[in-house]
Amino acid sequence: MTRSSQPIGRKPLASLLLLPLALGGCEPGLLNPAGPVAAGERTILINSLAIMLAIVVPTILATIAFAWWFRAGNTRARYRPDFTYSGQLELLVWSVPLLVVIFLAGIAWIGSHDLDPPRPLASKIKGMEVDVVSLDWKWLFVYPGQGVASVNRLVIPAGTPVTFRVTSGTVMNSFFIPRLGSQIYAMAGMETKVNLMADRPGRFRGLSAHYSGEGFANMGFAVFAVPPAQFAGWVARAKAAGPVLDGAAYGKLSNADGNIAPFTYRAVGPRFFEAAVARSVAPPKTVVDGREQRKDVR
Repeated sequence: MTRSSQPIGRKPLASLLLLPLALGGCEPGLLNPAGPVAAGERTILINSLAIMLAIVVPTILATIAFAWWFRAGNTRARYRPDFTYSGQLELLVWSVPLLVVIFLAGIAWIGSHDLDPPRPLASKIKGMEVDVVSLDWKWLFVYPGQGVASVNRLVIPAGTPVTFRVTSGTVMNSFFIPRLGSQIYAMAGMETKVNLMADRPGRFRGLSAHYSGEGFANMGFAVFAVPPAQFAGWVARAKAAGPVLDGAAYGKLSNADGNIAPFTYRAVGPRFFEAAVARSVAPPKTVVDGREQRKDVR
């Protein structure tokens, strides 16, 4: 068989057959939650969809039914060219959308308060704090209670509420772990808070949901939710090796290439996050005409 006489369509067909396998490797998001915040957000999405379908589905069915009933060949259909008003019909037309708006508003009102990012999560387990600093183009995670820090890797104990204090050392970013819940913006000179919790061990994807420049593709990080004993072991290993995170180390990290492998700092200077928010630690520098100049991060 010559090349020109080979049957066509095999490669597209093979691609379609392999598509489900490719989709199976996609990272699950809010519809597969691993924490109470993401689970609450999924409930809001599903409830909102169900309420809106209560209008959408009957409207589609009514459109099909009206088109079928008032077809040209149906002699039983009444033709009423002089019809202008019906109070009952007006009540039906306006009451159903009004009820939908009320239900959606109620869901949004209750959900926005129950899942407010700064609101602490209810738990019998004592929470912990992690400070987050977004840089070009990397993430710095500081554990003030443990005295260590890590870059591009977030390790948290499963089942423990975590309060994230978030800021930016450069431009605006967005701290987001889809399977755990709400995103929160990271802005220079400002502090925002979000409370999240992983209800089971696992590895999750973290990312920036806000475009921040040419290295934006590197603004991802790995999140490891581990049992508390394993988290304590990770902290012990981090304290045993690595540099100290002070002003000089922060300046070096800020100017480093964004595509760097995760590593840890064995110790953190006092009130480091507060200094980062106040921008009293050295901001990133660039070299112009052989001279170092500080970036404008306002």
